[in-house]
Amino acid sequence: MIRFSLGRGIVLVLVAISLLSAVGCRSILTTAMYLIRGTEVEPDFKGMKGKRVAVVCRPLVSLQYRNANVAHELAERITILLQQRVPKIKTIDQREVAKWLDENTWEEYVEVGQALKADLVVGIDLEGFNIYQGQTLYQGKANVAVRVYDCQDEGKVVYEKILPQVVYPPNSAVPTSERTEAQFRREFVAVLAEQIARHFYAHDPYEDMALDATTL
Repeated sequence: MIRFSLGRGIVLVLVAISLLSAVGCRSILTTAMYLIRGTEVEPDFKGMKGKRVAVVCRPLVSLQYRNANVAHELAERITILLQQRVPKIKTIDQREVAKWLDENTWEEYVEVGQALKADLVVGIDLEGFNIYQGQTLYQGKANVAVRVYDCQDEGKVVYEKILPQVVYPPNSAVPTSERTEAQFRREFVAVLAEQIARHFYAHDPYEDMALDATTL
């Protein structure tokens, strides 16, 4: 049996302190904190906990014809992410949202949220969406503006974010011979959805560094 004496413990502490001084206390402590706490960052908007939330995506008119289903797929994916990651949230089923959108004429996101009895509505303006870089390469690019409206407070905007252009893969392209158009579109929609939804739950910002590798 190894006995751990007080004297030996003091020696080890002194050695550890000297090592910290030698190699840089700040960097070691930072690394240690990452190991203990992880690298997750807090969400930009924390007000969805316990709320009934509707997600609505509206494309520009020019996009409705070229990528007819993207808005619905994006809203559906974001809804799933919020339901999985935001504590005690109650998301409104996208089938219910889509049914209301198909049967009604509307102009403001708040109209949709109030009709569906939502506390909050996430309004997503899809201002650009393209998956091609030339004729033989895929590289998704999208421009998005996101706003959260409080349907219980006269539609007040409680969060607003215009995202930098989302590019996938960020530093390369995928030959069209390696994916069907539908497959790559689904991949890009999944990436775009995560880039939007992460503003509402804690996440690891370093996950973006692996986006190029995920396409291999």
